Amino acid sequence: SQMEVSTLAVKPTKGEVFFEMWDNQTGENLLSHQQPNIITLDAGILAAIVLTDPLARTNGINMLAVGSGATGALLSPDAPDPKQRKLNAEISRKAFSSTVFRDGSGNAVSYPTNVVDYTTVFGEAEAVGPLNEMGLLSTISNNPNVTNPNPNSFPTRNTTVDLSDYDILVNYITFSVITKPSTATLAITWRITY
Repeated sequence: SQMEVSTLAVKPTKGEVFFEMWDNQTGENLLSHQQPNIITLDAGILAAIVLTDPLARTNGINMLAVGSGATGALLSPDAPDPKQRKLNAEISRKAFSSTVFRDGSGNAVSYPTNVVDYTTVFGEAEAVGPLNEMGLLSTISNNPNVTNPNPNSFPTRNTTVDLSDYDILVNYITFSVITKPSTATLAITWRITY
């Protein structure tokens, strides 16, 4: 009955991002940081597409994008908004280097669970510059150089646009500017609990 359904404890999807950056020449740890993210409203559209017709879209969440377009102050950017549909100034995107399921204790397991770590590693020549925004994407192309961004820019959100032919931004965060030098490696793990 409706009464039974409404009393069920439903935990919302949540995400947490872990940053690690080190200098490849000296081995010095340049950054170790973690913070929560927001789930975008378009994540619900992706879920509806995939659950209704799994063959309608080739990719689920498959890439991480970083950029320099967060609004607000460099050290205190504006909070992310769930209406965000793409990065404001994307610098680089890359497929995951690993996808790992985790059990309730945080251990890596070989079977599907509701906790997934999506890790992307940007090497020395990749994603160089000042970074202050990032997001997980479901892309049309598996080639990170081929982008199909949503034509609607934040803060407007036109839900009459069919997202079938566009990359979908699923998670988004803004953060104090991180400058990635060309001598460093940046590893980002985005943990989603469904």
